[in-house]
Amino acid sequence: MTIDDVMLIGNHALYTIIICAAPVLLVSLVIGLAVSIFQTVTSIQEQTLTFVPKVLGIFIALALFGQWMLNTMAGFLADLWADFSIYIR
Repeated sequence: MTIDDVMLIGNHALYTIIICAAPVLLVSLVIGLAVSIFQTVTSIQEQTLTFVPKVLGIFIALALFGQWMLNTMAGFLADLWADFSIYIR
């Protein structure tokens, strides 16, 4: 196994992590921004106000994108295990 193989596996792993985490992080970002704008407009300065909408949004995002995320991660793991004989040389 060469350095190039390790770099390729690392790059593919980081790409898979970023792709799988993006939907949940984007939902959290949009909800946080919307609640912050609402707090600014209404002058409500409650720090815990963002918690419940973010938790609900993340739960919904995981329910919608969870299967796709799991299939993407399982595909990466299957590819990794399929080439295992190449890596141990």
